[in-house]
Amino acid sequence: MADLKEFESKIKYEFQDKSLLKHALIHSSYANEKHMKKFSDNEKLEFLGDAVLELVSSEFLFNTYTELSEGDLSKLRASLVCEPTLAYCTKAIDLDKYVYLGNGEERTGGRQRKSILSDALEAVIGAIFLDGGIEKAKAFILEFILTDIEHKRLFHDSKTTLQEVTQAKFSEGVTYVIVSENGPDHAKEYGVQALVGSEVLGEGKGSSKKAAEQEAAYQALLKLHMENKINIVNK
Repeated sequence: MADLKEFESKIKYEFQDKSLLKHALIHSSYANEKHMKKFSDNEKLEFLGDAVLELVSSEFLFNTYTELSEGDLSKLRASLVCEPTLAYCTKAIDLDKYVYLGNGEERTGGRQRKSILSDALEAVIGAIFLDGGIEKAKAFILEFILTDIEHKRLFHDSKTTLQEVTQAKFSEGVTYVIVSENGPDHAKEYGVQALVGSEVLGEGKGSSKKAAEQEAAYQALLKLHMENKINIVNK
C-alpha cells in the first residue's frame, strides 16, 4: 500500500486532511474494483487541479514572458500543461509509485501510462488547493511543473519543429511508424518511431497516436541536439 507520509516528503507538502491526498491518488479502476462509493476516484479533484494549474501557469507566464503576445503565451502554456509534459513532471516525485490502481490496470502497465500520471498530478494540485489554499498549490506548481521551460515547451509542438529541422538538415522528411499497440480498447498505449529514411531519430509512447508521435518527435529533437545538429533552446 502507498506510503503517503513518504509521498508528502517528496512533494514538500504535509496535508492537514490526509484523506484528500489519498483521494487524489485513487484511479477509477481501483475505485471500481473495490466497489467504492460514487466520486471516490480522483476525477473531480483532477478537474479542480486543472483549473488551478491553468490560473497559476497563466499568471507566471504573464509576469515572466512580458515580450510575448497573447497567442504565444497560450501556446507556451499549452506546452507546459499537456499530458506528456505533466507525466514527465511526475518523475521528480515518483508519483507512479503512489497511485492506487485496480489489478487489471496494474497488469496492463497503467502505472506508467501518461494519461493516468498526468491526471493524478492535477488531482494532487486540486487536493493541495483544497487543503492549503492557492498559495500552497502555487508553490507546488512552481517547484515541480514550471521549471526547465525551454525544454518542456518543445513537447507541445515538437512535430512541427522536427519537420522544420528535417527539411533544413536532411534530404528526406520525417515519417512516423506505429511499432506497438498495447492495452484494452478504453486505455490503449501506442508506441511510435520517428524516422528520416530508415534512421530512427526518436521513439515515444502515448495514450493516442498523436501523443506518441509528439513524444517521438521530442526525443528526436533531443537526439539531434545531443549530436550538435540543432540548438534545442533556440528552435
